[in-house]
Amino acid sequence: MGMYHNRPHVEDIRQMKKSGQKLSMLFVSTPDEAAAAAAAGIHMLSIEGRYFDPEMRQAAGDCFVQVGLPYGSYGSFAGRPLATAEDYLRAAFHFAGIGGDAFYCAASYDIQKTLCDNYIPVVGHIGLVPSYITWTGWRAVGKAADEAVRIWRHTQKLEQIGVFGAELEVVPDRVAKFLTENSSLVMLGMGAGKYADAQYLFTEDVCGYGKNHKPRHGKVYRNLGPELEKIQDERVAAFKDYKADVDSGKYPGYEHTVPIVDAEFDIFMKIVKG
Repeated sequence: MGMYHNRPHVEDIRQMKKSGQKLSMLFVSTPDEAAAAAAAGIHMLSIEGRYFDPEMRQAAGDCFVQVGLPYGSYGSFAGRPLATAEDYLRAAFHFAGIGGDAFYCAASYDIQKTLCDNYIPVVGHIGLVPSYITWTGWRAVGKAADEAVRIWRHTQKLEQIGVFGAELEVVPDRVAKFLTENSSLVMLGMGAGKYADAQYLFTEDVCGYGKNHKPRHGKVYRNLGPELEKIQDERVAAFKDYKADVDSGKYPGYEHTVPIVDAEFDIFMKIVKG
């Protein structure tokens, strides 16, 4: 992927953590969003595997891209339901071939370790983990001392098996500060306060067109929702006008039609009619 001259690698991101540089990160799901993030100089992107392809990698430019490996409710990769370490490994190598820089995996320690043992940069998850929400409910994690200790032990385990980074989601800021400062993991904070290595938001929240519940840590920087609704309304109106023209025979008109001179058409008709 030599076209990305300034694209950071894992070691660069680790050096940014060591130097105290704050990282910006966005979840994107379209090439337009990825290209806008690249143009704005956003450091890192999170892209689900189902959206990641060569077009997305191209659009992401010099951004470091974390690809979410398909798992659980997001179905399968290459027709196989993801369950085993081998399945995750196959998916990771596939997305690495497209240009993924790191890979989100919140599966078991065994699966994460298999990826790490194969030199795949893994991003785990600490705190509120949406894929395991049935066990915790939607709430901050680590407000009680014993729970904060549990997520510290989890952090230590991830570091031990070689995980590169972790999404640190809805954890009290002082607990997040301790985890960030006492671990080599690059902490990608979502509602984890200002001490995480990166601040990570969803594009739909930043741009104000989210359909889902806006989290407490979400911040709207532009309210594009009404504009996008207006564009959709105009798109529907254009399609209706087009259909009406087709129904009435108004489209296509003469200006949309390729003509043939009479002499050539007469010769054609004589030949085909024998």
